[in-house]
Amino acid sequence: MPDEIDLRLRIGRREAAADGVVLLDLHDPDGARLPDWAPGAHVDLVLGEYTRQYSLCGDPADRSRWRIAILRDAAGRGGSVFAHDRLATGDVVGVRGPRNHFPLDRSPRYLFVAGGIGITPIVPMVAAAAAANADWELHYGGRSRASMAFQSRLTEEYGPRVRVRAEDETGPLDLDSILSEPRSDTLIYCCGPESLLRAVEERCTSGVLRVERFSPRARPETLGDGSFEVVLRRSGLTLTVAPGRSILDVVEAAGLPVLSSCREGTCGTCETTVLAGRVDHRDSLLTPEEQAADDTMFICVSRAASSPLILDL
Repeated sequence: MPDEIDLRLRIGRREAAADGVVLLDLHDPDGARLPDWAPGAHVDLVLGEYTRQYSLCGDPADRSRWRIAILRDAAGRGGSVFAHDRLATGDVVGVRGPRNHFPLDRSPRYLFVAGGIGITPIVPMVAAAAAANADWELHYGGRSRASMAFQSRLTEEYGPRVRVRAEDETGPLDLDSILSEPRSDTLIYCCGPESLLRAVEERCTSGVLRVERFSPRARPETLGDGSFEVVLRRSGLTLTVAPGRSILDVVEAAGLPVLSSCREGTCGTCETTVLAGRVDHRDSLLTPEEQAADDTMFICVSRAASSPLILDL
């Protein structure tokens, strides 16, 4: 996997993007150009004890800043509350990335479906589709218009291609209508709450659908959790992964430095190349086709379907 880029960036602007959503612009303190990124990318924001992932929602051509939008989640794990209550213009924060497990593939036509803060990775995708003269439409749902970041800007800029649906006005997105006529020339990109993702997945074939999750997808309870061996080819180690422990736990206990963050198979930080063996994929990132290839895995949650599993570590 490519090396991660660790940066210290200054918050240049902080403003409300919607009710409960704060928009942050991140700049290099010395004015240096930031690394390239493409629509769908996200970064890790290191906030004291918290490391959280946020989609880049600005302009990839603007190398002077990265833009992220953070929804305050009082019931979450603390990162968003920290960002809302303690971060201010001028503060310097640790940032790692960018990383992209939700890339915008080339297509003559796109259907974008976003729910709530799931609009953030979709914003630069819409701009890229428009710049490429592709046929596209966006369906954006939320609790109320006041809670929906970027909705005014999107409708003003793109007009009828953007269909905004606020639940307090007209109810939730009508997915039966939106997804009623599947087309082989159309890629569908969806980001939002798990309920929306599951509903879209039920109506789409995996070959045309791309999703990004903020929380891990439910896993079947029948998955095995026995012990197995992993061979770390570059390190020359063979380790036993016991029930109840992850490969990441065991590798770290052996003293090997491995980048990680969410530890739930959603951020992609611990992605590791598989050299041989079959994987019991438990992540929420890879498509069924990518999982079937068994050439990469996320060692914070996925396990071995055959032993030993040989990894490029």
